[in-house]
Amino acid sequence: MENRKVLKSGEFLVDTVEAKDVFIPEEFDDEQLMIAQTCQDFLDTEVYPIMDKIDAPDIQLMKETLKKSGELGLMGIALPEEYGGFGQSFVTQMLAAETIGAGYSFSVAFMAHCGIGTLPLAYYGSDEQREKYVTKLATGELLGAYCLTEPGAGSDANAGKTNARLSEDGTHYILNGQKMWITNAGFADLQTVFAKIGNDRILSAFLVEKDMPGVVIAPDEKKMGIKGSSTAQIFYNDVKVPVENLIGKPGEGFRIALSILHMGRIKLGANVLGASKKAINDSVQYANERKQFCVLISTFGAIKHKLAQQAIKTFAAESAVYRVSKDIDDLIEINKAEGMEKGRATIEGISHYAVEAAILKVYGSEALDFVIDEAVQIHGGMGYSAEMAVERGYRDSRINRIFEGTNEINRLLIADTAIKRAQKGEFDLFGPAEQLYNNLDAITSGKEENESYYAEKRRYMANFKKAILIAIHGVTKHFDKKLVKEQEVMNNISEMIMETYIAESLALRVEKIEGMKGEAGLYRDMLDVYVYDIADKIRKSAKDAINSFATEEESAKLTKAIYTLTLVAGVNVKEARRRIADKLIEDNAYKF
Repeated sequence: MENRKVLKSGEFLVDTVEAKDVFIPEEFDDEQLMIAQTCQDFLDTEVYPIMDKIDAPDIQLMKETLKKSGELGLMGIALPEEYGGFGQSFVTQMLAAETIGAGYSFSVAFMAHCGIGTLPLAYYGSDEQREKYVTKLATGELLGAYCLTEPGAGSDANAGKTNARLSEDGTHYILNGQKMWITNAGFADLQTVFAKIGNDRILSAFLVEKDMPGVVIAPDEKKMGIKGSSTAQIFYNDVKVPVENLIGKPGEGFRIALSILHMGRIKLGANVLGASKKAINDSVQYANERKQFCVLISTFGAIKHKLAQQAIKTFAAESAVYRVSKDIDDLIEINKAEGMEKGRATIEGISHYAVEAAILKVYGSEALDFVIDEAVQIHGGMGYSAEMAVERGYRDSRINRIFEGTNEINRLLIADTAIKRAQKGEFDLFGPAEQLYNNLDAITSGKEENESYYAEKRRYMANFKKAILIAIHGVTKHFDKKLVKEQEVMNNISEMIMETYIAESLALRVEKIEGMKGEAGLYRDMLDVYVYDIADKIRKSAKDAINSFATEEESAKLTKAIYTLTLVAGVNVKEARRRIADKLIEDNAYKF
């Protein structure tokens, strides 16, 4: 492992790294780019030509296409070599996930199989289970599904009623219950099913084969989007599951479920990047063809604004995705060096970054919704026609804010997890927060004469973090243990944390690009516009949080401090966005 500084999850709130310490996409090596190109080639040759048929829907065609990807090795990128995979780094897995993310409903089915359908077994299963099943999941010989959600247990996963009773002879569990919204249900050969053993209060995890007597798969749901993805209910009626099909230990299922959800959220952050870039390409190519008033619409300032915003949000999200992906790779290596078994070292490394996982999930899914909505608008009436790819992209994008935990749940997790980890002593958040809060009158913007460009941006990030700490101290001091029930306030804190993490990731990436290439003109434009925009968002969120508890006098003092900490230099955003858009228009594609 390189000698680089790696922060714990959420620790970025009180610490910082230098540009040299982050990984950026400009550092992908030839092998990683080759894997991404293989994924792209598969979409171009095997998926896009049959997308209408898949979305008809044709579940059998989806199954055949998934198996083709397995035969090419695409399903084994994340899996260890000893089980038929390629044992690639987490960064490489994320790059593959990004590329496949442009595959509409195919992406959903593929990622469900490779991620939540395979990795619980790969990370928590016994050697015998891995040998029996993972080797076949790696090649697509078997297809997987993840069965957690129930009619009465969605966001509250541990509320599930599905039950597993140990047989009198102790050879198998008798499984009864119902699961819903199960991706790949219509054709999956192997299901990871979560159920409570006997009177247990927490879940256990089981491997269930679809052909076991008592497994009943309902017809596919009719959905708004991702129509080619099989989604159905599954019923378990006295299903006899061999005891050797228990994954991990009894009662470990809830931990497995949460760990896999963290992984799913992070990988969704990569998926939506691919979908965003596809939508941007569709947008600029249409804008470069469509004429109104005898000129191309790509020459209009209003269209340039939309194109630039699409690119800025996508580039910013991408910066955060690969920053945390490299942190995860490094933590996995640290875990292994400390003696942890490889599978556990991996999932513990991934699930540790719960704060960042929630950030990527929320920010990425909402950025994609923005990008694809603007793509439809750029297409005008044609954007509403099923002839155009953006119509499918618009419908398909909406699910990302719901699955892998709704954005409402994940927003609460951002603030709640960061605060709880600080309370456990993983990093000192409350000490600096209290000091700031008790010395509001001493707060200044910290601006220095002859400040360099990146010194200015580092100061902005440090100030945004101070604003977060002040808000956290105020709300925790006032609401104490009741804070978790003040969801609007928690959301205010989460918005501040999320925007700051994304902005800092973007700033570090731009600085590193300039160090590598000697200049970063358009990337500086992206950074300038982004920071200029979010300063007001952070200020507004902080004020909303403060005014939820503060007296008039206290609010005045706090608001003055927040204003000082969110003060940034003016930017000619019109010209900056035009320069970004002009590059897109010239390239006729997203090439940032």
